[in-house]
Amino acid sequence: MKIKDRPELKSKPAPLTTRPDELVVNAVKQMAEKNFGSIVVVNDDNTIAGIVTERDIFRRVVAELRDPATTRVSEVMTRDVRTANEEDNLLDWLRIMSNERFRRLPVVDDDGRLKSVMSQGDFVSYTWPQLFQQAATLVKSTIGAGPQIFLIIGGILVYTTLLVFVLASTLSA
Repeated sequence: MKIKDRPELKSKPAPLTTRPDELVVNAVKQMAEKNFGSIVVVNDDNTIAGIVTERDIFRRVVAELRDPATTRVSEVMTRDVRTANEEDNLLDWLRIMSNERFRRLPVVDDDGRLKSVMSQGDFVSYTWPQLFQQAATLVKSTIGAGPQIFLIIGGILVYTTLLVFVLASTLSA
């Protein structure tokens, strides 16, 4: 499935953006107001210069005792941002995000301009129904409608009967 086929892509709000020369305190206020975990740093032509996540703020501002009222976003942003195109395969990106341990993926057009931001959660919501379907298929193919199911049920009944018998004889003694 392609990223553009996900309903979340069409229904997502516009990405939260800021300019590289913006102060960290203003970017954080925007993130808090919108309840976003990141803000994409864009150039004047809406191409991506970087991204600032909550983790960036903790590591590069708070932990380094920087003043967010005087520190520019460009000083603390992650510069090497992985970006996807709407035509890219969704599962490929889910795997990459999981392996490289990042949660937000900006989606850009063919000219590199920001269109949306997909989260790892957006991708996982796609895979859960697929995972359940695969599990059901596996159970059906393993157990099937053949004699194995009757052996399993029979085994459970015999075990339960023996357990009741042993407990009853232990309690009466």
